Amino acid sequence: MKRFVLMLLRNLHRFPGAYRKLCRYAKDTDRYPEAEKWAHIRYIMGLGIKAGNVQLQVTGLENIPRQPGFMLYGNHQGMFDVMAIAASCEAPLGAVYKKELKDTPLLKQVFACTQSYAMDREDARQSLTVIREVTNQVKAGRNYLIFPEGTRSKQGNTMGPFHSGSFRCALKAGCPIVPMALIDCFKVLDQKGSAPVTAQLHYLPAIPYEEYRDMNTTQLAALVKERIQACIDAHT
Repeated sequence: MKRFVLMLLRNLHRFPGAYRKLCRYAKDTDRYPEAEKWAHIRYIMGLGIKAGNVQLQVTGLENIPRQPGFMLYGNHQGMFDVMAIAASCEAPLGAVYKKELKDTPLLKQVFACTQSYAMDREDARQSLTVIREVTNQVKAGRNYLIFPEGTRSKQGNTMGPFHSGSFRCALKAGCPIVPMALIDCFKVLDQKGSAPVTAQLHYLPAIPYEEYRDMNTTQLAALVKERIQACIDAHT
């Protein structure tokens, strides 16, 4: 919390105007180009990272497909994860997020601008509807982010179980999958203090549909988790 306050205080002269602009985008999101909205989101996240004494080390940006219509799957360490991804990825992204976050200020507007979907994991019918919607969006050329753990691991750099159902979207869309390894991101907003901290985000080589087309969701989840784990092991 102390670091989040620091992010706000150091941007008091910038944040109110930036937030009002974001709210304007969110209120009538179809009126504005996706690239324009995404650039503003990246600007806001970048302000927070710089002001929060965070050194974000990013590798593998060349692994993000140039053609739209891909999915990112990464381990989920904390509240900083989305900031790191949004600030570093130039390609506009939507996300599948847990329903409890839908009314959170700032996130609420970001979700509206990026056509993100809230998922209720306790409602099987609603979850299937989200999967179907995301699949259709990816087929239409949009990009989406999913954390297959479903929630923050709260175990530092140790991953929790991957929910195989999270991979139905990719299988149904037949799209490239970009695994992501987040390392030490939990230290930014999920621990006390505001001392300088270093976090890592590694975009791993994309997995083309041809490589996983014959797998089921359980096998695909294991493959993606294995590649993320190998990266975590190599950088910790």
